[in-house]
Amino acid sequence: MTEATTPAVGGLRIDHDGPVISVTFARPKARNALTRAMVDGLARLFEHLAATRDARVVVLRGEGGTFCAGGDVADMARGAAGASPTEAAARMRETNRAFGAMLEAVRAAPVTTVAVVEGVALGGGFGLACATDVTLAHEDAVFGMPETRLGIPPAQIAPFVVQRIGAGATRFLAVTGRRIDARRAREIGAVHVVTDDVDRALADLLDDALRCAPGAVSTTKRLVDQATAGPLSDVLDAAADAFVEAARGSEAREGMAAFLAKRPPSWSRGG
Repeated sequence: MTEATTPAVGGLRIDHDGPVISVTFARPKARNALTRAMVDGLARLFEHLAATRDARVVVLRGEGGTFCAGGDVADMARGAAGASPTEAAARMRETNRAFGAMLEAVRAAPVTTVAVVEGVALGGGFGLACATDVTLAHEDAVFGMPETRLGIPPAQIAPFVVQRIGAGATRFLAVTGRRIDARRAREIGAVHVVTDDVDRALADLLDDALRCAPGAVSTTKRLVDQATAGPLSDVLDAAADAFVEAARGSEAREGMAAFLAKRPPSWSRGG
């Protein structure tokens, strides 16, 4: 596997190790709050992956023992500084919507996405964790939606949180502003794995993820998203078409040949 590390640019550091890309939020003094530059950088990365698929797993985590405290409010204010009220409102809306577009890109990624949460995942950080396929959390991690305590709604993250934990749990967190610990987050479905050793748990998770065929993963993610997008019969018809296409493809042939030969398939563990 090849390794490549880029310096932190605009608050993001990207490490490419074979089939795995690790993205680190590198603003620990600001609890890794996301600036507009960071949001745009994440969006570009995931748009690139959608077009090239030059990785199989993307890991998101924060530097300094903290995942992400949400959007950087000060950065947002600077973006509207000096503008007329009308222009300031337009800039604020555009910035807010850009955050949602970034979450859409993460959610729609054709590769496996993993959030490794240490410290806090608040507001936009919580929404980002909910937009990934798998959320792994340290046992001391804390989650919450504090926006309403600041007088604003969790506008862009709400749909992603609802999709992960349901409307009832989302309403509770939003209307109380309460924070919950990792074990409670797992109970309501926000977190999949709680551990006292995130690096070991991540290594185990990557080992499992890299045993799965990349094309099958991409198709499965698309089918899961379509499951609630229309009438059930239409969803099942589309799923049957996707199954036939996959079953006649190279991955299925390799998977069956490997099974019969009692050997790992070519894609297993990044192969």
